[in-house]
Amino acid sequence: MAVSTANITTDIPFRLDRLPWAKWHWVVVIGLGVTWILDGLEVTIVGTLGPTLTSRTGLGLSDQQATAAGTAYLIGACTGALVFGYLTDKLGRKKLFLVTLTWYLVCTLLTAFAWDFWSFALFRMLAGAGIGGEYSAVNSAIDELIPSARRGFVDIAINGSWWIGTLIGSIASVPLLNGSFIAPALGWRLAFGLGALLAIAVLLIRRGIPESPRWLLTHGRHTEAETIVTQIEDEVRRESGRELAPTGHKQLTFDAGRGHGLLDTARTMLKVYPKRTALVMTLMITQAFLYNAVFFTQGLTLTTFFGVAPGDVGWYIIPFAIGNFAGALILGHFFDVVGRRKMIAGCYLVSGLLLVVTTVLFLGHNLTATSIAAWWSVMFFFASAGASAAYLTVSEIFPLETRAAAIAVVYAIGTLIGGAVAPLVYGFLIATKDPQMLARGWLFGAVLMMVGGVVEIVLGVDAERMSLEDVAAPLTLAATGR
Repeated sequence: MAVSTANITTDIPFRLDRLPWAKWHWVVVIGLGVTWILDGLEVTIVGTLGPTLTSRTGLGLSDQQATAAGTAYLIGACTGALVFGYLTDKLGRKKLFLVTLTWYLVCTLLTAFAWDFWSFALFRMLAGAGIGGEYSAVNSAIDELIPSARRGFVDIAINGSWWIGTLIGSIASVPLLNGSFIAPALGWRLAFGLGALLAIAVLLIRRGIPESPRWLLTHGRHTEAETIVTQIEDEVRRESGRELAPTGHKQLTFDAGRGHGLLDTARTMLKVYPKRTALVMTLMITQAFLYNAVFFTQGLTLTTFFGVAPGDVGWYIIPFAIGNFAGALILGHFFDVVGRRKMIAGCYLVSGLLLVVTTVLFLGHNLTATSIAAWWSVMFFFASAGASAAYLTVSEIFPLETRAAAIAVVYAIGTLIGGAVAPLVYGFLIATKDPQMLARGWLFGAVLMMVGGVVEIVLGVDAERMSLEDVAAPLTLAATGR
């Protein structure tokens, strides 16, 4: 491993950005994007398990304990994001996206052997730490490897794949929990094995994904970066059967001897880009609160207010999951074409308004379990693309050297405020069995989502089709770098 402390002049970032889409990029998408499928699977399993876990065939948890387990998962995810995010910037993207996935695999298996609330909450917290670390390592790697013209669509579609995990969990929950095929006492434990099986398969794929050449440049490892990019280019040429487009002689000069650490992250977020920090904090908090307000307690809402049997909750989540993934997949393209600001603001405002309409219908007793699931599906068609764009925004508007740590900080704070608090609050509201109490909580979430849309209009960054280095100059960029 040759490490240089001299200045490095290179066109590597622009060579990566100008690549046409190829099979190699699909390997990156599949190998790294499965993180969100795993997270969606985890959250859905616990969401659909809520009624089972509170029954005698489960762990005999109270409603508050069932939602508290979701909070434990989120707290673990926030802690894991901060710790592993720092290590991702320090040790590299590849090392950490292998370590965090292995961590998750082990801990989700342990969850299947929980014997009471405390053991269940502990294993959930540890599994969440692995997923939280994945968000930092994987989002960094994806944005640094995907061509700039497709970065928005790919990032949003991958983040939206969270709902593929939800769909898998929803479908699997029916035979595992309704008692027709497997006793629920065993079924909920087997459900956690699904995530571990997926993780094992993904580990094998990820071993073939290289380290980020951009990260290597900032750590003085130009020779390795050049070798990786040359190999990628050769593979893309073979697949496309044509020569690659020129880069236009654009180059950057990196000061490889400049160190960088946590203080750089704090300075970058608080002094250099305070408006960008305010933007991503708002986007992350508002979308996290909306999602966790509705989705983490969806099973309890359906069973408490609509009389749905615990084993049938998964049926109602299936259309919900399809709507979410369809939104990210269908709308994602427009974030690169129409632009970040218009699309993000529009998705936040529309989804907030739709939640207001749903709440009014709920209070008027005009909804059934089927119709509220349909309204949720339409609402989250837009919310899903907006929420995915929040992760896209934070991963592309800060300098390369602090990217993973910045993602971790924003994810942790946003999730703790919007995610960890919401399940507890809404669990309490549902426990009152008072429709008006729950409706007030939904309206609050709707208003927050619309506030996020307004903030995007004012502070949004037009990063579409731009190189990451043009959106935010690297900290190690030498004075003569452009």
